[in-house]
Amino acid sequence: MKRINLTAVFFTLIYFVFQPIAYTQGLSTSITNDNPNIIVFMADDVSWNDFGCYGNTFVDTPNIDALAANGMRFDNAILTASSCSPSRISIMTGRYPHNTGAAELHTEPKVDFGSIASSLKANGYYTGQAGKWHMGKLLRKGFDKIYEKRQVNGDGGENMWVPSIEERYKNKPFFFWFAAYDAHRVWGENSFSNTHGIEQIDVPPTLVDNDSTRTDLARYYDEIKRFDHHIGMVVESLKEQGVYENTLIFIMADNGRPFPRDKTRMYDSGMKTPFIAHWPKGLLKGTSNSLISSVDLAPTILDACNVAVPKTFQGKSFKTLFKDPSKDFRTYAFAEHNWHDHEAHERMVRTKDFIYILNSRPQFPNQGPADALNSSSFRSLQEQNQNNALTSAQYDVFLTPRPSEELYAVKNDPLQLDNIIDRKAYLNVQGKLKRHLQKWKEDTGDNIPENLTKDWYTRDGGKKIENNLNVRGEMPGVQSGGELLNSRSGFNN
Repeated sequence: MKRINLTAVFFTLIYFVFQPIAYTQGLSTSITNDNPNIIVFMADDVSWNDFGCYGNTFVDTPNIDALAANGMRFDNAILTASSCSPSRISIMTGRYPHNTGAAELHTEPKVDFGSIASSLKANGYYTGQAGKWHMGKLLRKGFDKIYEKRQVNGDGGENMWVPSIEERYKNKPFFFWFAAYDAHRVWGENSFSNTHGIEQIDVPPTLVDNDSTRTDLARYYDEIKRFDHHIGMVVESLKEQGVYENTLIFIMADNGRPFPRDKTRMYDSGMKTPFIAHWPKGLLKGTSNSLISSVDLAPTILDACNVAVPKTFQGKSFKTLFKDPSKDFRTYAFAEHNWHDHEAHERMVRTKDFIYILNSRPQFPNQGPADALNSSSFRSLQEQNQNNALTSAQYDVFLTPRPSEELYAVKNDPLQLDNIIDRKAYLNVQGKLKRHLQKWKEDTGDNIPENLTKDWYTRDGGKKIENNLNVRGEMPGVQSGGELLNSRSGFNN
C-alpha cells in the first residue's frame, strides 16, 4: 500500500483554502499611466562579470554599460539556482525552486501561483513576453502576448523585442519579459560572430589556456554582444515613443556562463548574476554592494508599481536601495542545485563575505551540464587531465569524491578555489552558516528525496544515456509540502 504523506495533504488543503484570499490581496485599484513601465532583460547563461560595466575589458557591451552608468549596478545579486527553468520560474514567482514544484531543469509548476506578470496584468498592466520561454504552461496566464517560437524570435531570441514594444496597448503601463537565447550553446548564426579576437582574452584559471578555449570564449562574447545590441534597439524604441523616462529596466541572467565549473555550480561564476536597474524618472544612480536574492525581484517590481505583494512570494522588496544603495538589505542569500542533466542535491547560503555549500551527493564529480561537456573548452581539460597536466583549479571538475561541505571567504578568494572548511579560524563562521542553512531548509519545506532523478547524460562527454532519458525521480519539496507553502517563509534575514 502506498503511504500517504500527511504533511503534503495538509499543505494542499491550506493552499486551496487560502490561495484565493492571497491573490485578492495582490489587487490594487490605483494603476494609471503614471505608473512605471517595466522591462526585464534576461540573458541566458551569462556570468556576473561578463559585461564591461563589471570590469570585463574584453567584451563589447556599450548599451548595457551606458544603462549601468546612468542607473544602478548591483554587485551582490545572487540567483536561487544556476539552472535555466528553475531559476526563471523562481524569479517570476518570487519563490525558491523547491517551493515552485519545478526544482529541476525542464520541469514546470503544477500550482497556479501568483507571478510578476499575473499580478501586474490583474492590476491594469499590459504584459508581454518575447524570446526564450522555458517556464511551463501555468505562467502563460499572466501574459497578454507571448512570442516563443524560435523561427520568429531569431537565433538570439531578440527579433520580436522592438515589435512587442510597438504593438502593445498604448493606453496601459506595460511589463515585458525579454528573454534572449544568448549566450546559450550551441553558438548559432550571428551577425556579430568573430568580432572578438582571441589574443586579449583573459582565460579563467579553471580552464586550459589554449587557442581552442580562447576561441570558445570569443564566440561566447559574440553572443553577449548581440544581446547588448538588441537592448540598445529597445532603448531607442522607448525614446522614440516617449516612454523611456518612466520605464524601469532590469538586466540580469538566469545562470552562469556555459563552461565547466560555471553553469550549475554553486560558486559565484554560476550563482552570481549581473544585475542592473535603470529608471530615469526614479533617479536611480550608483553602485550597491547590498546582498539581494533573485526571489526579491518580483516583490520589488510590484512595490515599484504600487501593487500589493501576494503572500506566496518569499522574497522582499529592495526598493529602498533605489534611494540608498548602501543600505543593508539581506544578511543571507540561499540557493540550490538540483538535477540538471545529472543527479545532484546541493544547498548554499551566502553572505557578503562567505559561501557555505552542503553537498548531499559528494560521490559524484561536478563537471557541469551536458552542453558544457560538449564544448572545446571541456575537451581541452580532458586532454590535459589525461597527461596529468591540470592545476588544482582545473582538476576540480573531475574531482571525486567531492567534499560534502565547502566554505569560501569570497573577498580573499573571488573564484572560490580555496576550501577553508574545518580550518580552526573559521569554525564559528562554518557553524553559524550551517545553522542558518538548516533553518532555511526547515522553514521552506526542503528535503532530500531518496529517489532523486538520475543522470540523463554521461559525465565525461555529455552523451545521452538511453536507459535513463526522460525518467524522473522525486523532486525536493514535493512530498514535504514545500511546493504548496503559502507564506513568505525563507527570507531569513
